[in-house]
Amino acid sequence: MLSAKALGNRKKMLLLHISDIHFKAPQCLNPDMDPDRGVRTRLERHLATQVARLGNVDAILVGGDVAFKGDPLEYGVAKTWLLKLAKDSGCHAERILVIPGNHDIDRTAISKAMSTRNAQRAIAEEKDWRESALTSQLADLQTGEALLRGHAAYNDFAAPMHCQIWPSRIYWKQDLDLSPTVKLRIHGLTSTILSGRDGKDDVRPSLYVSPLQTALDPVPNVVNMVMCHHPFDWLIDGDEVEDALNRRATFQIFGHKHRQRVHHDTDFVRWGAGAVNPSRNERQYEPGYNLVKIEVFGAGKDRRLSIETHQFTYQSNPEAFRPIKTSSDEDVFRHTIAFPEDTVPAFGVPIASNGDVGNSPAPAISSATDAEAAMGSEASRNIVSRFWDLASSDRRRIALDLGLISTEEVSLPEPERYGKALIRAKERDLLDRLAELVAEREGR
Repeated sequence: MLSAKALGNRKKMLLLHISDIHFKAPQCLNPDMDPDRGVRTRLERHLATQVARLGNVDAILVGGDVAFKGDPLEYGVAKTWLLKLAKDSGCHAERILVIPGNHDIDRTAISKAMSTRNAQRAIAEEKDWRESALTSQLADLQTGEALLRGHAAYNDFAAPMHCQIWPSRIYWKQDLDLSPTVKLRIHGLTSTILSGRDGKDDVRPSLYVSPLQTALDPVPNVVNMVMCHHPFDWLIDGDEVEDALNRRATFQIFGHKHRQRVHHDTDFVRWGAGAVNPSRNERQYEPGYNLVKIEVFGAGKDRRLSIETHQFTYQSNPEAFRPIKTSSDEDVFRHTIAFPEDTVPAFGVPIASNGDVGNSPAPAISSATDAEAAMGSEASRNIVSRFWDLASSDRRRIALDLGLISTEEVSLPEPERYGKALIRAKERDLLDRLAELVAEREGR
């Protein structure tokens, strides 16, 4: 029996997990000529019935392949649809998180750039020191930029969500509150550094994640979730990545295969996404989406995570989304994972010996805390979104006036330039001042 205090501290989080939307230009630019539009509309309508039943969505996790060929026009349509999906599901627009998939890579840009092809080949063909090769290529100004050339349109799309990548930050991380004393730290991994090699389709296994992305430094009272587009069998280092994530990531989300699955172990749950819009030529055409409800309950050594997975797949006749059932003919997959409280208080929240949250106010997160992860707060993400809505000249002026970028960094691609600036604003406790300057320019 949980105490009244413990019950009062419980919090449920509902996550919408979608992947492989494949907005394809020019078809997606004209709604009347888009053959995938009807499936997305049915998904929206079905999701509305689930929101009415389960409550509003707290975050939308997009597992890659937003676009079809990394075309900026595809991302424009994708942004409009995702914002509508957020509004209809009761999710804040700032709580959309994305990672790149192989279809988010501009393979034409890679095929035309010998510097990119050489950098990818140098990493892929290194057998014994591949991690060192990746680190060296990323650290070099020219080759680091070349490796991410195919991600340019994705980065422009993802920057307002603070989900862009650059050579010194090839994955992102953001925190969401699971309870007053527990945070969900979402790590957006990049499995596409070697994707589109020589401008061609990927083969299995040919992609690389590396230990640079799987360290997942343990933090008291933080639950790690990873999002990665490619499953392990598509990775050169798949076995190593799987072993690392199974030890360190309680929640694991994958896309790419269009196979909707949920797998649970004693210490983790892993989800595979169905594609929102798979190819209509696939033998089993099964669009799908997942809703995942996570709840923290109990206290002290008895604290646990309760996970409910609702998986829905499309049927063609009659056209509708229906639940995927368990072997017991239930509509929900249920799992429980032990998550004992750490003895070291996290985020300045005092914890009593009985596991209850103390009454003292928690101090503000300081620069000693992971500033990038702390950018996941609703207030911070709102500032990020508004900052990116400004004209480029206004963003530049604010960043320079606050000393968030150097004059040398003005030449960097904007997603990298201002991504660094926003993290520095958090580190230096300048987000409030940045918000004031954003508001001044919004009022013009």
